[in-house]
Amino acid sequence: MFSASERVLYGKRQLIEVICQLRFPTILSISAKEPAEFQEAIRAEFPRYARNLEKLPPKVIGQPGAMKLEEQPTVVNYQFLTAAGDWKVNLTNTFLALATPVYTTWEDFARKLDEVLAQFVAIYHPAYFERIGLRYIDRLLSIAAHAEAYSNHPIALSVRAAYSGPIDQQRIDDVQEQSVQRVTQDVEMALAGGCRLKLHCGPGMVKRGNVEDKEVRFILDNDVFMNGKIELKHSAGALNTVHTHADRIFRGAITDQLHNAMEPQPL
Repeated sequence: MFSASERVLYGKRQLIEVICQLRFPTILSISAKEPAEFQEAIRAEFPRYARNLEKLPPKVIGQPGAMKLEEQPTVVNYQFLTAAGDWKVNLTNTFLALATPVYTTWEDFARKLDEVLAQFVAIYHPAYFERIGLRYIDRLLSIAAHAEAYSNHPIALSVRAAYSGPIDQQRIDDVQEQSVQRVTQDVEMALAGGCRLKLHCGPGMVKRGNVEDKEVRFILDNDVFMNGKIELKHSAGALNTVHTHADRIFRGAITDQLHNAMEPQPL
């Protein structure tokens, strides 16, 4: 499931979105008033602003036989976007997040995150971080599915057996991809360095807004995170660690055929 291959820059990337989220102990002042000072600190890069009220789902409490649902408070989610809307910062009283669909390299993403995080720390002084996570959502096959060599079995030839299940290449004569209605995998596991992985993958069609893909793609939703009491001075190291794992998981998921079809370039 993992590969330690050298990092590359893909000319034909398959990413839907990259999201980094840092959770911290509740800071009531964030939801008590508009974050004007934080906005001013990042406004040159993120001039657009929105404020959303989000109702959290009820929480199940109690012991078996005496369980009940406890209503959760409404969360104020502040959003700061670039002028083009392709980068977004989310701030609530429990987390800070940076997301983009135009990710190029980890170094570029980390630089933008560092700038936002530095301003957040200077203004709100979080005690520590409780969770640092990095999530990559890819929709594979937009290149391979159009190549003649992949036309009959695009998933089996593009995604390794550990991810594609019964439609892997070794079973190509036994199972026709067209006959498979649903194949999904959800994996949660521990990784080295105190990290954990939540992985969801399988063929499907992505819907963004009201527009849905016209062909089946392989969705790889790769969320690597670190839990616990993470001191602020260790946050950069934690981010680099989760990124290293996420990179190895992606490269381990795709075959050499898809890797080459995506036009890899050395970094």
